[in-house]
This record gives sequence, C-alpha cells and structure tokens, in this order.
Amino acid sequence: MNEPTSVSVLTGAGISTDSGIPDFRGPQGVWTKNPQAEANATIDRYLADPDVRRASWQARLESPAWKAQPNPAHHALVELEQAGLLRALITQNIDELHQRAGSSPGKVIELHGTMRRAECLTCDLITPMEEVLARVAAGEQDPPCPRCGGIQKSNTISFGQHLKPEVIDAALDAARSCDLFVAIGTSLTVHPAAGLCGEALDAGARLVIVNAQPTPYDPFADRVINEPIGQALPALVKELIDAAR
Repeated sequence: MNEPTSVSVLTGAGISTDSGIPDFRGPQGVWTKNPQAEANATIDRYLADPDVRRASWQARLESPAWKAQPNPAHHALVELEQAGLLRALITQNIDELHQRAGSSPGKVIELHGTMRRAECLTCDLITPMEEVLARVAAGEQDPPCPRCGGIQKSNTISFGQHLKPEVIDAALDAARSCDLFVAIGTSLTVHPAAGLCGEALDAGARLVIVNAQPTPYDPFADRVINEPIGQALPALVKELIDAAR
C-alpha cells in the first residue's frame, strides 16, 4: 500500500466481538437473533413503554461489555496513533474499549455516545452509569432521575434521536481531511456513519474495509479484507506503519 500520512478510522460493533461483545447485524448478532430487540431500541418506545425501559435496564445490568477487555484490534489502533498516522478514530461503539486500550480521548469521536454514563431525558443530568445500575441491582427496575424524577437512559443515541451536530461535524471533518479512510467491523448500512466512506472518497482519500460480511461500499474500496478483525487489523496497521517509514 502507498505511504499514508493521515489515516481516519471508523469502527463498528465487529471490532469488539473478540472482546466478548456481540454485534448487532452479523449472523449471530443481537438484532439478527431477536428482531424485536431492534424494534424496542427506538426512543419513542423507550419513553412510552415502562416494560421496554425495565427490560433495557436489566440488559444494561447484564451486559457483557462491563467485563470486556480491549483486544488486539483495539491495541493496533493505539499503535497507529503512536506512529503519528492517526487523524481520528470515529466509532459507532459505546463500550469505550478504544480509550481503555490507550487511544487518546481527544482522537476518539463517539458517534453514538457511551454506555458508561446515564442521562436524564428531562433535565439532562449526567450520572455515572455504575451508580444507576447499583440502584437497578438493589431492586429499582426503572430508576428515575435523582434530581427531577424524570426518565433516565444510557447516554447513547437511540433510533429516533439525532446525533449531536458537533460530533457529526468532527466526524465529517476527519473523513474529508485524511488520505486513507479505514472502515472496520461495520456493516456500513446505518447513516450518517456509513456515509463517511463516501465523504472520504469524494475528498480524494483511499478506502480500506475490514469486515466479515460484504458492505455496500466494497466496490469503491481500494482493498476489502474479510478476515477475522483481531488478526487482520494488526497486520494492516503494521503494513501502514512500515510503509510510512
């Protein structure tokens, strides 16, 4: 591969499957096996139905993400940053495994927020998620905001919620200002995240896709890698670093 000087990366759920967190749309994905779970992931259903909220809090409490550790793919992106090649790390994930692996928080653009904080949908109070989950574990099935009594949820973007404009702007800037855009572990079917590939291509960047399944952007990529991400990404990063030397 030609020498890269500025690499922007987009990661999806597939990068965290080796850490024990299931993806959503893969063959064994959460929504593939349970389409109703996807239907319940809308903000309108969450606000209107206490049963959906109770099920959501229980799912948060039992999420395998709390015990998950960064895997070699996460660590490879830290190496890319340390080599001075990483322009930005845009992620659709809410698990913060990039930061836990050592990626600089200032480089990480969290499109969908983080599961490690809770927010009140009435007064916007932000609370550490462990505090709210302690209340769930103690028996509160749908814990209200401690300040105003409003409905709380994780500080993440549900279907029907708008992404924060400043986050989208940062992601667009990262896509348009790199010479190589790498999409990892994402189906590239959910917008606006999927459209970042097009933004990068329109700005003249090359595109590399690392994903187990085909994506709509495969025909436009310089390279498509369908090998396991935990093996393929460290090899790709080593190739990029070697080419830049």
